[in-house]
Amino acid sequence: EPRSPWCCLAWTLVIGTMNSLFFLLNLLLMFVIFTIVLLPTIVVVYFGFQCHSQVLHSSAHYCKSILDDNSSSALIILGFVIMSPLIVVAMAIYCSLARRLRLLMCFQPYSLALYKGGRWCSPGEGGLCCARGCNTQLKAWV
Repeated sequence: EPRSPWCCLAWTLVIGTMNSLFFLLNLLLMFVIFTIVLLPTIVVVYFGFQCHSQVLHSSAHYCKSILDDNSSSALIILGFVIMSPLIVVAMAIYCSLARRLRLLMCFQPYSLALYKGGRWCSPGEGGLCCARGCNTQLKAWV
């Protein structure tokens, strides 16, 4: 049966807040994974730009004794070349983790706010959380 307008509004806010929190959790997880996987690229490009005389021209000891302009240019190029495969690896890690934890199944439909009797799932019924109906065969993507 349909909920009253005020109850529907309250449930809409609860579901919207919960979906926003799950979105932020997914975003944070993606940020952490991409930062860890892309750390070699970040370091290589940073040192390349830091020691190049046309960019920052740092007076650090390693810039004067080890890296000249040619090696700094090589570091910059190497950093951008290894970025593409590392982005693919980071996305594969995120997708497999999100699929294993069923993070995309945590989003609840707004139809739970409209009608009484919508079933919320417990974590024991198929992962961290599950969608309406608790179908363990339901997939977020194929």
